[in-house]
Amino acid sequence: MTKGKTKWKVFLEVVSVLQAVSTFLFLGVACTLLMFYLMFTSLWPIPTLYFVWQVVDWHTPERGGRKTTFVRNWRVWEHLRDFFPIKLVKTAELNPNKNYVVGIHPHGIMGFGAFTCFSTESCGFTELFPGLRYNLLVLVGLFRLPVFREYAMFLGLLPVSKKSLTHLLTNKGKGNAVVIVIGGAAESLASAPGVNIVVMRKRKGFVRVALEFGADLVPAYAFGENELFKQVVFSEGSLGRRLQDLFKKIMGFAPCVFVGEHMGILPYRIPITTVVGSPISVPKHIKASEEEVDHFHKLYMEALSKLFHEHKVSCGLSANHELRII
Repeated sequence: MTKGKTKWKVFLEVVSVLQAVSTFLFLGVACTLLMFYLMFTSLWPIPTLYFVWQVVDWHTPERGGRKTTFVRNWRVWEHLRDFFPIKLVKTAELNPNKNYVVGIHPHGIMGFGAFTCFSTESCGFTELFPGLRYNLLVLVGLFRLPVFREYAMFLGLLPVSKKSLTHLLTNKGKGNAVVIVIGGAAESLASAPGVNIVVMRKRKGFVRVALEFGADLVPAYAFGENELFKQVVFSEGSLGRRLQDLFKKIMGFAPCVFVGEHMGILPYRIPITTVVGSPISVPKHIKASEEEVDHFHKLYMEALSKLFHEHKVSCGLSANHELRII
């Protein structure tokens, strides 16, 4: 993947990925510890004023946040994209006069495909889908972390909560695409090279949201996401898996035991191709019945499976790869 690139370009790509990995693993905790440490130093007015500000600003993430094109257009995201590389593929038009709930699969360990395509401008979403505003929705708890929450909002990241979804799909008119990693933390525990598992058979909340607001459903699959790290996958019922599930239940995310290349934390240079499928037309039913939810949930799973099998070979998988939905 480095053939034809200068040493300087390769260096910039590695540094860009290293900062992304470090941000994912450490920035939230580091910001929190730093602010609490400063409370016990002569600089205590700084964190005190910030915590007052955070309380006043508490609901901003659920009211659209503070997305800025300046941060989303940083050159670092282009180098991050080129490291793998990452590509966004359009298979159908998305009418800017409608709203959409986009499900992105799989989560992988760190979700590089989802982040790069839907939280930065480096993959050309705006050019591919003109007229659409898009936001990637992530764990609510991330917006409780001091300072880190500001950085997340600058990138357009928003909490995956009912209030946030309601704001995006009602108060901002038409032309909104909310992107949700349906499988979440549970799916990250199944991430491993050669594995194509998505967790969604019991996850129907996104379908209920789509029906409530009349937003079309759109499946998307990031081919290559599960190939970036080698993970120790604990079997169901083992002590390791029980500890992971307990941690996930308490904290909202799962601690994965993984290794990559170069210091063990950098991902392998595997191409990621995020394919956005065709929209599934969804009527607006504020109080949809369980039968309606099940119907559109089934249509979504069928569309996702079709998308996977139609594009798996062109995106680097062999013809005998299967998609397992659990």
